[in-house]
Amino acid sequence: MTRPSVVVFDYGTGNVYSAAKALEAAGADVELTGDRAKAQDADGLVVPGVGAFKAVAEALRASHGDEIVDRRLAGGRPVLGICVGMQIMFEHGVERGNDSPGLGEWPGEVDVLDAAVLPHMGWNTVDAPENSALFEGIRDERFYFVHSYAAQKWSLDVLPPFPAPRVTWSEHGSRFIAAVENGPLSATQFHPEKSGAAGIRLLHNWLGTLR
Repeated sequence: MTRPSVVVFDYGTGNVYSAAKALEAAGADVELTGDRAKAQDADGLVVPGVGAFKAVAEALRASHGDEIVDRRLAGGRPVLGICVGMQIMFEHGVERGNDSPGLGEWPGEVDVLDAAVLPHMGWNTVDAPENSALFEGIRDERFYFVHSYAAQKWSLDVLPPFPAPRVTWSEHGSRFIAAVENGPLSATQFHPEKSGAAGIRLLHNWLGTLR
């Protein structure tokens, strides 16, 4: 069976090398590149992100990554956002009083978690819907999180015949969105590449949706 081709988009931020290695272990042929044509043509595109919402969103725009994501999604081509790469898919993020625009693929905002201890760092469980493709076979596993901010509300309504988004939740002080599966756009707040065998299985599940 042919291995799916995946580009991990290298735009100067994110845990790109470990994400690429995890995807290879999950069964993909992976290229780490900022080349727009390759990112557009791959079976799957991964958008990593580490750091501040504003810096990640600005770096992605500077590399025309926002255009690539938008064009891929318009054509039904799969995209996976990881950590801040998930957060920037929302309309805007609020960090230390700064309100910064995201890509606006989903309505809503990313804001600081209401928790006694920040950052939320370490392993945590998730509450995935029964029909989740990403979490097939791993709904009871734990995943590795490192973040102080998250999307804490989901407000996108989808009308038939389009399938309803599948939203996975977790909790640290307050309840927050841990993952989303919305047509060709999927994302995780946690780091699959740091989540051991469960993270590799999740990436393998995502690769299975590319065919």
